[in-house]
Amino acid sequence: MKTILAILFLIPLPLYAEDVIDIGNRRELFVDDYLIERMSDGVSLQVQQPEPQEVVLVTGEPWEGNTCAYYSIFQDGDIYRMYYRGSHAVKMKSAHEEVTCYAESEDGIHWTKPKLGIHEWDGKTENNIVLKGLGTHCFVAFKDENPAAPPEARYKGISRGRPVGKKGLHVFESPDGIHWSLIKNEPVITQGAFDSQNLAFWDPHTKKYVCYYRTFIDGVRAIMMCTSEEFLNWTAPTLLKYPGVPDQHLYTNAIRPYPDAPHLRVGFPTRYLPKTQQVEPVFMASRDGITFTRYQKAVIPQTAPKDRDGNRSNYMTHGLLELPGQPNAWSVYATEAYYSGPDSRVRRFTYRKDGFVALQGTGEVLTKPIRYQGQRLMLNYRCRKGGSLKVELQTEDSRDLIASTSDGSDILTGDSVNHEMSWKNPNPVHVGLGRTVRLRFELKNAEVYAFQFAK
Repeated sequence: MKTILAILFLIPLPLYAEDVIDIGNRRELFVDDYLIERMSDGVSLQVQQPEPQEVVLVTGEPWEGNTCAYYSIFQDGDIYRMYYRGSHAVKMKSAHEEVTCYAESEDGIHWTKPKLGIHEWDGKTENNIVLKGLGTHCFVAFKDENPAAPPEARYKGISRGRPVGKKGLHVFESPDGIHWSLIKNEPVITQGAFDSQNLAFWDPHTKKYVCYYRTFIDGVRAIMMCTSEEFLNWTAPTLLKYPGVPDQHLYTNAIRPYPDAPHLRVGFPTRYLPKTQQVEPVFMASRDGITFTRYQKAVIPQTAPKDRDGNRSNYMTHGLLELPGQPNAWSVYATEAYYSGPDSRVRRFTYRKDGFVALQGTGEVLTKPIRYQGQRLMLNYRCRKGGSLKVELQTEDSRDLIASTSDGSDILTGDSVNHEMSWKNPNPVHVGLGRTVRLRFELKNAEVYAFQFAK
């Protein structure tokens, strides 16, 4: 088999103009097989798990409790903002009304709950409640990066109406992220089921607002997507697709454009297990926002610390943050101890940059024909003990080399999130500029996460 694969990698490939992928100078992640022409048996796409870190929030206030949920977290200048449902249950029944709470942080690790003085709780306003009544079940906030957004709507929110209002998703606006008001008294999206985290964002790639939300298909939890030009009038929803994997209960999707490659959308949907009522987040990615490559392995397993193997005790939050002093990592957050204690918790986890999925193993990978615009080839890779990585820049038909690490220059070992390739040939990336080329990777106990032809 190895001999056959080696021969296959030497056979010139036919080329058709419509097969060429123009990647410009954008960053490309190996979260799917979109750019892969051939891959030998020893290499595969492997989803990665983030490393557990510290608990960053405990929901111990009287208006919070053990069923706090549906966290949305984002960076806003020099601070990080967090919104979440405050709720508590006794014997799985609500013990007090739901509210929307707010916390903020300067480092994404140490969070404070400011005394806002907006809403009363037990006759006092010294609390961090930003919403009561309509919208509190699963409120999600985001900072609107649409340059046309007026100052009074610089922050936007979306939430289910019930149990207070009409069925559907209602939309909110705020000038400061603290004081919120309805944009419209009626729900703007009405087709679907909405009793979990439904989210929206401004997509800088498509220049539209996007909403991903929950529905049921033949009794199975599912996710739909729709878009809007101005956040009020939304297109008919489209069900997400996951070719090649089984139908499963999925919701609380945590989908967003990937910040370093906004043409990609990444998500951490919750997989619900009906027999035990347990939940676990998985990873998926898409290039069109509808068809996703979804991986089966849980990215935060129920065995991760701590108390996440109970009923609905392992939700991923809606947040992907770069923290101060950690430029090579993404921080994500997940909940634990739902229902089980007097309160619940949020724990931080860390991925390496681009590190959601890797080309991993020992063998060869050849890309489809590509065109690029950059002057430097940057790689995010890691070699395990005794491992190495070789890289070739080939002509479009794979007959000739433009550059290769096999000539003894810069055969890679070690670990780097943004390594600039070098060869004996003077500036081979410049030689390939404007031409149709392919990349060939030869891995030995190695992982490749992403590449970019940078300016």
